[in-house]
Amino acid sequence: MPTFDISELNHYVEQNIQNFHDKRFTSLSSLKLANVLLRKNPYLFKAKNVDIAADLVKGLLDGHLSSQEETLFGSFLEGIAVFVCGKTYGGFKSHLVGIDLEFMRDESYYIVSIKSGPKWANADQQGKMKLNFAEAQRKLLEENPALKIIAVNGCCYGRDAKPAKQGYYKYCGQLFWELVSGDPLMYINIIEPLGYKAKDRNDDFQRRYSAIVNKFTQEFSQDFCDQTGQISWDKIVALVSKTERP
Repeated sequence: MPTFDISELNHYVEQNIQNFHDKRFTSLSSLKLANVLLRKNPYLFKAKNVDIAADLVKGLLDGHLSSQEETLFGSFLEGIAVFVCGKTYGGFKSHLVGIDLEFMRDESYYIVSIKSGPKWANADQQGKMKLNFAEAQRKLLEENPALKIIAVNGCCYGRDAKPAKQGYYKYCGQLFWELVSGDPLMYINIIEPLGYKAKDRNDDFQRRYSAIVNKFTQEFSQDFCDQTGQISWDKIVALVSKTERP
């Protein structure tokens, strides 16, 4: 089994975790209130009896942030996986379409599409991934017909009771991290470094986040509340749904 110095992972995280937090904030600071409203269902907020401007704004921002964080942190974990595999098996970031990682292990050549968790895809997305695997295999075999290629959908967390799929394997959580590192405990070992200065970084993010909530709340009150301070739902629905007629 290859050896991996966990201090190298600690250093990698320390050098790169700030990028994740910066991108979290950038995803908020670049928002425009009207654009966020256009992507949300006003009827749902009304049905939930959201009548306080600050609560509605916070709900909008939290919904946006939640979806963005999953994507951003998934990219960060992908970077960790490529880094770890590079140290253990000489793995590298792939340039093949739809493939994130390539490496040789136990006389097999692995091509890996990395996702955050196991429930990432609908049928069309799964079909696209399988086509990407097939095309990547075709190109690699053109260069080296003797390669034994194994395609893997690697998920950074979660489980899948039946990893063997049609044309590829789906390794989640412990199985994925063991695949790229050779260490059955790597899925646990990566937890501690991820907490590096987490409180300080999240306190800073919370201060900046609160300022954006306050700014958007003021803007929302000016544009979508009446003189008594009540939310003008007709204005919100018109913004989201009204057809501009010639």
